[in-house]
Amino acid sequence: MVELLLVVGVLVAMFVAYNIGGSTTGPAFGPAVGADAISKTGAAALMGVFFFLGAWTIGRNVVTKLGTELVTNTGVFTLETSIAVLFFIGIALLVGNVFGVPASTSMTAVGAIAGLALAGDVLDLAVMGEIVIWWIVSPIIGFWVSLIIGRYFYARLNRMVAMERSDGPLLDIDRSGVLPIPRLHRTTNRRELIGTVTVVAIGCLMAFSSGTSNIANAVAPLVGSGELAMDPAIILGGVAVAVGAFTIARRTLETMGSDITELPLTAAIVVASVSSTLVVFLSILGIPASFVIIATVSIIGLGWGRATRPVTVPEAVRKEKAPPVSIDALADDEPGEELPPIGEEDPKHVPSAGDLFDPATTARVVLMQNVVPAIATLGAYLTFRFVPIFGL
Repeated sequence: MVELLLVVGVLVAMFVAYNIGGSTTGPAFGPAVGADAISKTGAAALMGVFFFLGAWTIGRNVVTKLGTELVTNTGVFTLETSIAVLFFIGIALLVGNVFGVPASTSMTAVGAIAGLALAGDVLDLAVMGEIVIWWIVSPIIGFWVSLIIGRYFYARLNRMVAMERSDGPLLDIDRSGVLPIPRLHRTTNRRELIGTVTVVAIGCLMAFSSGTSNIANAVAPLVGSGELAMDPAIILGGVAVAVGAFTIARRTLETMGSDITELPLTAAIVVASVSSTLVVFLSILGIPASFVIIATVSIIGLGWGRATRPVTVPEAVRKEKAPPVSIDALADDEPGEELPPIGEEDPKHVPSAGDLFDPATTARVVLMQNVVPAIATLGAYLTFRFVPIFGL
């Protein structure tokens, strides 16, 4: 019976990891696929490799935090409760998908485990407080870092990164020797090569950061129960993520995965870099992070910073000028364009046709980012508290 439950637990964990692979490959490599820098198959392969690297190196910190440190007594992690926790994670994520909002798997996993711990009166409030504080602080950091980049460095970065694909493939394969050697196609220019390498590298960074944080969402309950060791758990989770990347992720790659990839390429690279770096930093601390929330706030900060270029800091403080804030501000710069200094740019050059973000959509995203983990927390608490079979 125990062996059967362990098999069921492993299959449920791999199913969660499978969905993680399907949902995170698009945001990571959507810009690269959209720019014809890499194929869908290549994106899936890189996703599998770099997710596993992130999980194997740093991800075990987050697994330990959720599987052993969030609860004061790991005895609550039986096979039955571990399977139930994974079930609540899956159900809560399904609710987010029904509403068309990418829910945070990290916050959902923490919520389900916290519900279990509350029911068993073994929740470590100090650890939970540390996690919540970083959930509040990290988006604020992402906002201000992105705002500074948008205000002072975005135009320069846009000139360096922005590219237009030339006709023909990026590389040719020279098969004249013993081993095939990739060489630049005759129409490939230097800007195109640098832009392509950059956007693929950012995708690899996002895949790595996903591995550092998201592996715990799939395997932490089983590792905490002691029924599955850390190394095989990470291997099984990594395999399931790769399978998800090669299968269900193809559709998300076609639609660019998420709203972040609908930004101009340079903006997508900046937001992905800032968000991924923060996620990796938090994972080193063992903190499960929400990439979606950090990225959303970073988009707002980046656009706001770019749109405030016509205003100097003293003018903004004295409210002498009110710059238009628009998502189009992120696409306003042309490669090679020389922009005037801060405060001297004509506000007319910063379009105000659209809003930086749709308030209704933003409210729905923020609401569901909190509601989905709350569903997992409440569902887990009520089940483990009042269903006798779990014996807490």
